[in-house]
Amino acid sequence: MDVCKIYENASKCSTSTMECFMVLSTQAQKISIATLCGLFGTLCVFENSLVLYLIFSSPGTRRKPSYLFISSLALADILASIIFVCSFVNFHVFNKTNFSKEIYLLQLGGVNTSFSASLSSLLLTALDRYISISRPSKYKVLMTWKRAWIALGVLWVTCATIASLPLLGWNCCTLNSTCSELFPFVDDNYLSSWICFVMVLLGCIVYAYAHVLWKAHQHAAYMEKHQKQNARMRMDVMLAKTLVMVLTVLVLCWSPVLILMIYSIFGRLSDHLLKVFAFCSTLCLLNSMVNPIIYALRSKELYSSLRMLFARFRRQLKASEESPEGDSAHKSSVIET
Repeated sequence: MDVCKIYENASKCSTSTMECFMVLSTQAQKISIATLCGLFGTLCVFENSLVLYLIFSSPGTRRKPSYLFISSLALADILASIIFVCSFVNFHVFNKTNFSKEIYLLQLGGVNTSFSASLSSLLLTALDRYISISRPSKYKVLMTWKRAWIALGVLWVTCATIASLPLLGWNCCTLNSTCSELFPFVDDNYLSSWICFVMVLLGCIVYAYAHVLWKAHQHAAYMEKHQKQNARMRMDVMLAKTLVMVLTVLVLCWSPVLILMIYSIFGRLSDHLLKVFAFCSTLCLLNSMVNPIIYALRSKELYSSLRMLFARFRRQLKASEESPEGDSAHKSSVIET
């Protein structure tokens, strides 16, 4: 498929030209995309649902602001996985175009809202760790449960508002402006603004985590020098390192997509790069799938809750297997009596 044809048709804003954005040309490519989306999406929903259950089933974790932010991240990943897999597979694999411009922009807005909320949740978590380590004596005063919920409310409303701008009129059809090569009906200027928004979030997160790690290193060196042990400090250092791992995975998974988005604004993408972009988009599901694994491995509280859940499940399973034998033994004793 010729790139110029895609670019010229994209600017016509007709729903029939959406076929030009269906870049998967072979059955093998479609099967690969469907397999990746199905595998990553299913595991992501299961793992993040488990994280939400572990957090809210324990009074000790659901009342902590740090775990409220982690639960927001898990919820955002669940929504992103469901909306992304359904819309992406429906469009690129089954080549469905029997929906309006508004429906497409609504689906795209859902994906953007979820990812932006996921990234913003990481920012709030970074700020939470920043305050916890830089001002430990005032942490409980500055970061209360009520303030955490207010911050989450502002976060989700802001992300939903920014993501819904194309649906509300900031699109190349309404403005008769240049359309994006990657997304139908999306204005290039809006895509540029959204990329800048994401880059600002990433920059703030990196700065906060850099400070957290620097403070954590100082605390670890001090404890080692004076041979002191502090459970609260060890938990902060552990959680800080965990969230840095989450951020690293996030950057590695989303940097190819962001780089191709930036490149599409300043130049035209070849047919090969358009296919690469489609496959790189599935990395967001990989990121959402890896996050809960990092929590289970690094968070002692969640890991302990997970072990207790599995132990309880094994006991119930064992009891259900032994119950017929117990009933038969009970019946035989009654007969003997």
